[in-house]
Parts: sequence; structure tokens; C-alpha cells
Amino acid sequence: MPKQSTARRLLGYALVYKFRIIGALLILCCAVGAELGGPYITKTIIDQHLSKDTGELSSVLVLLAFYMGLLLVASIGNFLQAYILQSTALQIIKNMRMDLMRHIQRIPLRYFDNTPIGGVVSRIANDTEAVRDLFMSFMATFVVSFIQLTGIYVALFVLDVKLALYCLLLPPMFAIIMIIHLKYSKGFISIMRARLSDMNAMINESIAVMPIIQAFRRESKTLQEFEVLNDERYINQIKQFRVFSLSSRNIVGTIGSLVTALVIWYFGFQSLQSAISFGVFYAFIDYLGRIFHPIIGIFDQLTNAQRAFVAADKVFAIMDMEGTEVAKTDGVARPEGIVKFDNVSFAYKAGENVLSGISFEVRKGETVALVGHTGSGKSSIVNLLLGFYEPGQGKITIDGMDTASMSKQALRKHMGIVLQDPYLFAGDIKFNVSLYNEHISFERVRSALQEVGASTFIEQLPNGYDEQVVERGSTLSAGQRQLISFARALAYDPSILILDEATASIDSETEGLIQEALKVVSEGRTTLVIAHRLSTIRDADQILVLHRGEIVERGNHDALMALEGRYYKMYQLQKGESAAASSSAAVTNHSQ
Repeated sequence: MPKQSTARRLLGYALVYKFRIIGALLILCCAVGAELGGPYITKTIIDQHLSKDTGELSSVLVLLAFYMGLLLVASIGNFLQAYILQSTALQIIKNMRMDLMRHIQRIPLRYFDNTPIGGVVSRIANDTEAVRDLFMSFMATFVVSFIQLTGIYVALFVLDVKLALYCLLLPPMFAIIMIIHLKYSKGFISIMRARLSDMNAMINESIAVMPIIQAFRRESKTLQEFEVLNDERYINQIKQFRVFSLSSRNIVGTIGSLVTALVIWYFGFQSLQSAISFGVFYAFIDYLGRIFHPIIGIFDQLTNAQRAFVAADKVFAIMDMEGTEVAKTDGVARPEGIVKFDNVSFAYKAGENVLSGISFEVRKGETVALVGHTGSGKSSIVNLLLGFYEPGQGKITIDGMDTASMSKQALRKHMGIVLQDPYLFAGDIKFNVSLYNEHISFERVRSALQEVGASTFIEQLPNGYDEQVVERGSTLSAGQRQLISFARALAYDPSILILDEATASIDSETEGLIQEALKVVSEGRTTLVIAHRLSTIRDADQILVLHRGEIVERGNHDALMALEGRYYKMYQLQKGESAAASSSAAVTNHSQ
């Protein structure tokens, strides 16, 4: 199916509310008609009453009252049409933003691996706001201006057909100016939007890694990099404003003055040839002056329209990405948790395998540990099991069912994961355990926290389980965040528990608490552990030693130590480092 144009897709969003828009346009037509009736009534008063001795004051008063009534109708109509159109525009953008957010949930993780977070945020926040301006400002202005111009030209033809025909040259002339304006300003606006996205991405990254920036004294360099982006956006804004200034009010005002002078000359010449009513002259000049207001209004909104179309292109570019529908999981049965990798190979980039021929099986209640140096493929195995990526070769099964045939939500429903760097959301502690899952009661939250040994420090907090934590949980220690993250996994009662170096960044005391909790929660569950500290996996049923994406050794701790291979050397190295650290600490304490 061919991809629709941006304009057609934006129109599709608007057509959802076509009856509201049509109603607003009908009200607008009434308001414009009421506004345009004013000069004609004035012309009638001048020609039929004020210029004649027989003019009746009562008739003039009736016409004036009618004129005031038209102004009131126009005022009410303009308010109603503006309210309906703008509220409709807000609803359209609300729908678009929700569609974008839903689609982002469907996009594979590969996209986020290569896209700065700030860039995605810019699409959702800034670009949808720019599209809002299209519907709220330009669409309303364009429609209002078109109806006003139509009504004005009808009135001009009623007054003087010959001069009205000359005035028909004005719209094509302004259309050519608009085309030139759009041609030159589009490139500037595209660069401005791109630099805004880059700046958002850089700001997001800078805030996230501010301790690193300050620790390595990168403040000046970071400012220089930001200044380059900021200057480029500023330069293109200036260029765009220059184009706008030359081609909008300035040129419209100049042409308007020249045409008005021409009309005055025309009527002056006509008055020498034949008698011409002053009322017609007045009405024609009034209507002519009104032509330029909607033209200026369209020019003023051209920049918003261009910005909106550039932004819409970026929004629809994300929405056109292939994604997987978020499936319901209400009827998904709890699996036993028998995990099997059968000759699995995988590459993030084509031709550069990070996993090759991986085969192993984990049965219910067993614990399998994955060990190896950085880049050996440990996390890639977990990413494949969670369905974040699909294997290039081989297959992964759970209870004999190929994970490729399962929806990602069904696959992950009965999985729990604890990461090395746990993420806590802005909110209270109990929310960070339950994540608003209606099936997880407060008692279950408290029980999970007690099992991992977190209730001791939580109950000492001023608000206990209602204690608020900021985004990422920076007000808590690494060990405390890890315990809450662990409790989150336990509260969901998973069949398959994944620990991604969950004890790598915590102290020995907290590690002991987690190890005790593990003995309880791993009972009857399939557990996969990515281990950094080899001392924490001595009781694992099976240890897989990875090197350059391949399993080079497998067995339990005792078997691998007896083998005296890669695992043995890694264990001895860590044991030596641990002993050296303990000795150094003892010397320090003694000297104190």
C-alpha cells in the first residue's frame, strides 16, 4: 500500500471531526456575511438618504439598527467558529499524540539503540505542538480568509464589474509571492527543526550524565558543542525571518497602497465622464481595504504552516516504522518455565555476530548463570529471551513453544527482571513495586519488600511505603534501589526470573540480603543470572562460560574449577582481587 502524503494524513485526522468543522464553517459564513453587509448598508444610507433632501431619519435609524445587529451577529459567529475550530484542533492533536505514543510502544528496540532519547521526546512534545499550530492557527486563518475573500469579491462585482475584474489579478499575484516565500524558507525551517531536536537530545544526555561531565571537567567542551547547535539554529532563524519580512506585510502593504491609489484615480476619472455615487465609491474602497487583511493573515501563518508540515513529516516518519501490536495477555497461561536455546546466532549489525551456535536448556526450578568478560554475549542472550530482538538463526522455546510465534506481551507476562542499574520511576515506593498493577495488593508489595530485606530501611523513612522518590531514585543508595527493583520482580511472581548482574553495584551486606532472598524466590522458578561476582553463583545448577559469543565451558562450580580453564582463571583472579582489597582495608583501619 503506497504511503499517503503528509497533507492527506493530516486531513484524515481532521475528517474524524468533519461535522464539527462543517458546522463551524457554516457559522463562519454567516459571520462573514454579516461583516460584509456593513459597507453596503453604509452605501445605501449615503446614496438613498443622506445625499437626498427627502431622506427620512426613521429609515436611516432602521438601517443603522440593522447594521448594529449584523455586527452583533458577526461577533457571536466569530466567537463560536473560533471556539469550535480551535477546540477541534486540540482534540486532533491529542489523538495524534496518543497515536504516536502508542506506536512508540510497538517499535523494536533497535530504533532506540540508534536514536537519542531527546530526539524521540522532541517528536512527541515539540513536533506535535507545531502541528497543533497548523490546525489552530493556519487552518482557521486560511478558511476564514478564503471565505472573507469570496464574500468581498462578490460585493465588489455587485458594485463595479469592470474594476472587480482588475482586482481578480491580486490573488494570483499574492499566490506567486507565497510560493517564492515557501521555496526559500522551507530549507531554513527544516534545519531549525533538526537543530532543535539535536539540542533536546544533547540537553537530555547532559543532564543524565552531569556527574561525569563535571568529574572529567567537560563543562566548557559541552557548552561549545551546544553553542554550535544553538548558533546554527539562530542563523537559520534570522534567514527565515528575513524572507518573511520581505515577502509578507511589507510587500502586501505596498501593493495594497498602489491598488488603492489606482482605484481612487479610476473613480476620479469616472466622475468626469458621468455622475458616480459617493456611496459606491466609499463601499468599493472599504471592501478593497478588507482584501489585504486576510492576505496578511495567511502570510503571517505561512511560517507556522511550514513548521507544522516539517514537524508532521518527522512524526509520520516514526509512525511509518514497522511495529508489533501490543497484545492483551488476560488469557495467557502461566508457563512451567522450561527455557531452551537451540543453536541460536544473533547480530546487531548484519555480518557481525555477537552470538554463535548458543545451545542450552534450563528446567523449572533450576538456576543457570552466564559469565564472561564484557562483550562476550551475556546480555544479548537475555535480550533475545525477553523478545527485544529476534535471533538470526536457531530458535528459542519456552515449554517447547517457539518465542517467535508468541506476542511479546505474552512472552514477558510471566518474566521478572532485575537490572544492574535499577530504574525507579517518580512516585512513591509502593508504586515502584506494583507499577499500578491492579492484581498486586499493598500486602503483596509489603511482603515482597520484606522477603528481600528492604522493609527495614523503608519503615524508617518519614513516610514509609508512601515515601516519594525522584526519577531514577537518586535519593536512595544503589543497594536500596536494587532491593526495591528486586521486590518489584518478586511481586509479579514470575515463572522465569532474570538477574542481569543484579549484585554488581551493591555492598556485601546488601548482597547477602539478596542472596538469602534468592534462595526463597528461586524455588520452583527458572532463574537466569548474568554474574559479575562469581562468588554469588557457586550454588548455580549450571554455569555457562561465554567468550566472543560462544559457550566455551559449561558445568557447575566444582566441575569448572576442576577443569582449570577460563572460569577457573576468572575465579582465581577475582579471589585475588578480593583478598587484596580486604588486606588494603585492614591496613587502612590499623593505621587509623
